[in-house]
Amino acid sequence: MSYNSLNSMKTLLPVICLVSIATLLGRAGSADQDKAFTDKYKTAYESKDTKTLESFLYTTGADPGAVEFYKMMMTAEAGGKLSKIELVTLTPDEITTASKPQDAPTGGKVCLTLKPTKKLVLSTETKSADGSSSSKSESFVSEKDGKMVIPVPGPCK
Repeated sequence: MSYNSLNSMKTLLPVICLVSIATLLGRAGSADQDKAFTDKYKTAYESKDTKTLESFLYTTGADPGAVEFYKMMMTAEAGGKLSKIELVTLTPDEITTASKPQDAPTGGKVCLTLKPTKKLVLSTETKSADGSSSSKSESFVSEKDGKMVIPVPGPCK
């Protein structure tokens, strides 16, 4: 190995280390943000805190009918026990699906007002003398101004 190659490697090594550290710190921050989001959501859900649940909705530019539908859907089961809550990174197929127009609850088509990056997956299980049941729901999650939100669809642009 020549002196120039060795010297170049000595210069490049600190840069590689800094990039690696920055990447790890960026992921740690994201994991902390994910945990804070799911912890707050779970607490609000299980205590049937509808005001806090509704605060997760990003409604700027949203269809008013869709806002009411989202509020109803997210609070209808609130007060129950979540068996699992997680934020999952979207697959390429899910990103494609999220970018397409959707049917609006009031008729017509709507689009998400923010590009989602993850989905919130909620799983519940209930058991009684009559038997047991489980359900799973998913909502797209976006980031707006450093805050994780659930975007409500609005008119397509």
